[in-house]
Amino acid sequence: MKNKQLDSGQIKMIALAAMTIDHVTSVLYPAYPTDWWLIGLHILGRIAAPIFWFFVAEGYHHTRDRKRYAGRLFLFAIISHFAYTFAFGIPVIPFQTSVFNQTSVIWSLAWGLVALWIHEDAALGQGKKTLLIFLITVITFCADWSSIAVLAIVEIGAGRGDFKKQMKGMMAWVSLYAMVYAVFIHPVYGAIQLFVALAIPILARYNGERGAGKWMGWLFYVYYPAHLIVCGLLRLALHGDIGVMIGG
Repeated sequence: MKNKQLDSGQIKMIALAAMTIDHVTSVLYPAYPTDWWLIGLHILGRIAAPIFWFFVAEGYHHTRDRKRYAGRLFLFAIISHFAYTFAFGIPVIPFQTSVFNQTSVIWSLAWGLVALWIHEDAALGQGKKTLLIFLITVITFCADWSSIAVLAIVEIGAGRGDFKKQMKGMMAWVSLYAMVYAVFIHPVYGAIQLFVALAIPILARYNGERGAGKWMGWLFYVYYPAHLIVCGLLRLALHGDIGVMIGG
């Protein structure tokens, strides 16, 4: 463990910074530009999602009350829906413009926790597990990072204790997402999704410690919708009431 020098709080701060860069860039420069330096900023943004997936899976194993943890994530998903749609100019009522990006990634994170819970439930048969997780992927298809976030969380949680297995499973699902993104949304931005691999060396340095304490968890719950509201205000000031990505 001596070479693993980052606690969960420090890694989450990296994720928040990467996420902010990505979201602000999307608002300042909408409609999927392909300038090299903007692509570079979005590549940095790919660091965030796998860190969130990883720590949802870790939270499943560490929390004292999984029902309370899931309830908190679902409440957070509802609150974040309004902030997310405001940030990027997406209708609050889903499916008016697209099936993509209709709500925030928190919807997928919450259901990813439930899917991992189902996967780990010894009382359920494999058939029931597969059916329930499939239904969850349908429910989350419309969210940011789609159902891939759910499947990545299950993969990471199921492979706990074998970091290489966790990351290989995660990248397999992300590769599928990148192909779908390239075909249906934008080929360059589809390829960008593969840069979630940049998070792997960061996660490899996780020392298993919580670090900053409970306030870090609450910082994320406050910061996520707050920074999206700021993004929404920037969008309105710079572009008016228009959508800045697919789904808007």
